[in-house]
Amino acid sequence: MTSTDPTVKLSTHSQQRGRLFLPGLAAAAAAAVAVTAFAAIAVAVGVDLELPDGGESIPLLGFTQLTFTFSVVGIIIALAIRRWASQPARIWVRTAVALTALSLVPPFLVDANLATVCTLVLAHLIAAAVVIPVIARRLAI
Repeated sequence: MTSTDPTVKLSTHSQQRGRLFLPGLAAAAAAAVAVTAFAAIAVAVGVDLELPDGGESIPLLGFTQLTFTFSVVGIIIALAIRRWASQPARIWVRTAVALTALSLVPPFLVDANLATVCTLVLAHLIAAAVVIPVIARRLAI
């Protein structure tokens, strides 16, 4: 005996993209807010976000913009991974962790004080902790 379920629909690429892109954008926005709040708290407790090379402080809006922008780049990478990888969630996590590790290098290359370097490193880790799991869950669906 066979049965067919008329309510089963095939998903298109645009539907799959929406199931990843919209939650990914929400995670990117949440990460941007979290990182900006963290940077604001760091400044409030006395961390100097000045980079000695140019002598300028990193503005809080810079944290927001860069976090959101690079999170969207991550979403685009995840969309490509889902399209071409047989295990997209697994490949995404590995790729995202590797890129996060690479993003931790530049704060050590500038001649900033230890508090600034630690703040920048923690900002990267906060963004990764927000975005990576959300996208990984959506890729596993």
